[in-house]
Amino acid sequence: MAPKRPTGAGAFPKAVETPAPKSSDPTALYAALDLGTNSCRMLIAQPKGSQFHVLDSFSKSVQLGHGLESTGKLSRASMNRTVNAMRICRQKLERHGVKNMRLVATEACRRARNGENFVAQVRRETGLELEIIEPEEEARLAVISCAPLVSTKTDQLLVVDIGGGSTELVWIDLTNVPHRERPRAIMRLHAGFKSDPGPFAAAKVVDWISVPLGVATLRDQFADVEDDAARFALMSWFFEENLEDFSPRAAAQVREGFQIVGTSGTVTTVAASHLGLKRYDRTKVDGLRMTTAQIDAVIQNYLSLGPTGRRADPRIGKDRQALIMSGAAILQTLMRLWPTDRLSVADRGLREGLLYAQMSAHGVLEDTPY
Repeated sequence: MAPKRPTGAGAFPKAVETPAPKSSDPTALYAALDLGTNSCRMLIAQPKGSQFHVLDSFSKSVQLGHGLESTGKLSRASMNRTVNAMRICRQKLERHGVKNMRLVATEACRRARNGENFVAQVRRETGLELEIIEPEEEARLAVISCAPLVSTKTDQLLVVDIGGGSTELVWIDLTNVPHRERPRAIMRLHAGFKSDPGPFAAAKVVDWISVPLGVATLRDQFADVEDDAARFALMSWFFEENLEDFSPRAAAQVREGFQIVGTSGTVTTVAASHLGLKRYDRTKVDGLRMTTAQIDAVIQNYLSLGPTGRRADPRIGKDRQALIMSGAAILQTLMRLWPTDRLSVADRGLREGLLYAQMSAHGVLEDTPY
C-alpha cells in the first residue's frame, strides 16, 4: 500500500478529455459526481462569470469502502447502498435535463478487486456511466477546485485533499507567475501540467503524492486499539511515515509566502467546531483561515470529549463522528511538518474541480478576476 506518485519531481498528469460534448452554451447545465470511500456527492451547476452557480446537490454517506481493508473487496451491502444513492442522482440529472457530466469513483473502487464489476452493476441498474479515475487526476482536480482561494501573495502552495480512502498532496511553485495571475495559473492546470505554457506564466508542480490513507482507511488500520489517545497518536505517526517520499518534506522551506489549502470533510468540520456552529454554514467556513493553535485547540477538545462525547457533539455530526479523529490525525501531522501557522479552509473538492474542468474545456467561464 505504498504512496503513488509520478516518476521524478515536476511531473504532472496529462490532460484527461472530458466525455461531455464540446459546448459553448453559457446556459448549459453541468453535473459532477464524486463517489469516494465513504460518501456519494453530486453537484448540478450553471456557469456564472468565472465561477458557477449550484442549482442542485446531493450528498450521502454510503460507506462503500466498509470492510475493504480486511477483504480487498466491496461488500454486497455497501454496493447496494451506493446503487440506491446513485438512483437518486440519476433522478436529479433527468429532472434537470443535464447533458454535460462526469461521474467519477476514487480510491475504494481503485483498490477493490471487484471495483470494475461494481461499475458495471451501476451501469446496469441505473444507466449511469461511472468512471474510476487515477490518483493523478484526483490530485489535479482537487488543486483546481481551490484556485479561487489562492492568495496573490502565495509563492509556494500546498493543496491537501483528505479523502475517505486516500490523501492527495500537491506542492506548487508560483514564484515565476505575476502576483495577480497566481489564482488563474492554478485554474489553468485543468489542461494538465505543460512544460510549454504558451503565452502564460505557468504554475510549476514541484511534486505530488497520493497516500493510500484517508479517514476511513487510517481508522481501520488501528481499529483494534482501545485507548482513544493512543489510537490518535499511532494514526499520526503512521501517516507521517507514509510521507517520506514526498520531496518537499525534507527541503528547508521559507515561511513567508507559503500557503496550505485544505479540502475535506475533516477540515470543514474542524472549522465549524472552531466557529461553534451547531448548524453547518458553508458561507462561514469556505475561505476561513485558521491558525495552528486554533486547529490544535479543536483537536484537543475532541480528545477530551472521548468517543461518547464526540457522538453527542452537534458540531461534528453523526456521519462524521466515527471518522473525525483519523482525519484530525492527518491534519495535525501536516500542519506540524510544514512552515506555516495558518490553514485556508476549502469547502470544495473533486466535484468543484470536475465542474471547473468541464466548463473551462468548453470555454463557458468568463475571463474575469476571481
